[in-house]
Amino acid sequence: MGWVPDEWSIDHDTLIDAGGYVQKLKLYPYFDAAHYILTCISVRQDLGIEGISFSRKHPFSCWLSCMLMSFAGSFLSCFLLGEPIISPLKQHNDVILGSIVWYLIFYSPFDIVFKLANWFPVKIVLSVLKEIQRTHKIAAGVKHAGRIYPESYLVQIMVGVAKGAGSGVVKIVEQLARGTWIPTNHEILRPSFTTKACVIASLVFTLQRHSMYVTAPHDLVYLCVVGFFIYFKLTSLCLAVHDVLMPIENVLCAVFMGGIIDAFAKAVDATKQAIHSNRVMSEEEILANEREKMLKKKKAALQQQMSNGTDKKNN
Repeated sequence: MGWVPDEWSIDHDTLIDAGGYVQKLKLYPYFDAAHYILTCISVRQDLGIEGISFSRKHPFSCWLSCMLMSFAGSFLSCFLLGEPIISPLKQHNDVILGSIVWYLIFYSPFDIVFKLANWFPVKIVLSVLKEIQRTHKIAAGVKHAGRIYPESYLVQIMVGVAKGAGSGVVKIVEQLARGTWIPTNHEILRPSFTTKACVIASLVFTLQRHSMYVTAPHDLVYLCVVGFFIYFKLTSLCLAVHDVLMPIENVLCAVFMGGIIDAFAKAVDATKQAIHSNRVMSEEEILANEREKMLKKKKAALQQQMSNGTDKKNN
């Protein structure tokens, strides 16, 4: 008798069917709306306490910032693949929905929509919907890049990451649209856990697509990636654990990126300095130091005499 009752067990086929069902979900309008809501909230929070006043003074810039962030993954993937960058805006339904969400987040009466969306239970639901949409975009990006560049695994991974976490890169352009720019604060220099997770998901989808090392059915892999994103997103919201990969990165960097060698070199230099400071000086070194002191005294005396002679002449 096991710890889990037999009626709770899930067989392999059920998981595959569940993955296929999740994969076939229609993203418009509910999943897309959740993405737009969280994106507009992030733009408003990035504006800080001046978010409301900025939206009143510069409504077009505010709207453009939200649209850039809402369609950031599509913009970036089109840029990487050499496709028209404006093509993500060809679906007027998406633009209208995103604009409605933007208006409600910034201009709703008594700020009720923004407060409701930031309410913790609602935010959890919105985050779950967004992570499902993120997985769909990554899988679609890898598949689309695989058709154009079937032999380039790197391009497929890059497009998948751009689809899932393009907002971090496009944020520089979004900040320029509203008059601010922080060049040292972007995903290339300081990648977030979301970007790292998108890299892992894109790698898994790419390997599974080419049947390399990942031989499980696509629906099952898709379901596992969805669960991966949802689990760590809920962990971040509920337990404030924002980057679970940081300890692993620190160990790998210490081993393979010169961390151990640099630490060893510093230890050797510190040991040499300690030995040199505690070492007893020889007679020759003592005499050399005394000679140097005497020369300094003679130079100082000569300079003083010359200055006194000059003063006398002037007088």
